[in-house]
Amino acid sequence: MTDKLPHEKGFHISWDQIHRDSRALAWRLDGKGPNNGAWKAVIAITRGGMAPAMIVARELDIRTVDTISVKSYDHQAQSEAVILKSPDMNLMGDGTGVLIIDDLVDTGKTLRVVKELFPKAHIATVYAKPEGRDMTDTFITEVSQDTWIFFPWDMALQYVEPYRGKD
Repeated sequence: MTDKLPHEKGFHISWDQIHRDSRALAWRLDGKGPNNGAWKAVIAITRGGMAPAMIVARELDIRTVDTISVKSYDHQAQSEAVILKSPDMNLMGDGTGVLIIDDLVDTGKTLRVVKELFPKAHIATVYAKPEGRDMTDTFITEVSQDTWIFFPWDMALQYVEPYRGKD
């Protein structure tokens, strides 16, 4: 069989998996902050970074959590990254002691824009692709550039036809 099935380059992430991987990210970041190992704040990159950021903030007991909204996708096509909403700049400063969390670094466009705002922040993602891997300081799992990650917030449960046969 030479034709690929639609799911063959897809990486399906369940709620359980994103929770486990986000906790693993927290463990990797624990004690690595500049203030005697502590972090002063978390910035979640909306929308995908919100669930991992919440889990990391909980695990590391970080109470200051804000968001930055960056749009770099129109459905499944990537476009120029544009900041739609910034966090409290007075509180976050240059990013010293701040964790910036996202679900995935793909090409690095989103993180490049965020890094310009917070050059001293620590950028962490749960998943990384090769083109953007250098834009993150910490990540958990690397996937190939041509893999499409299906996150649980993008999915719905439905019947799936078997690979072969109908009965």
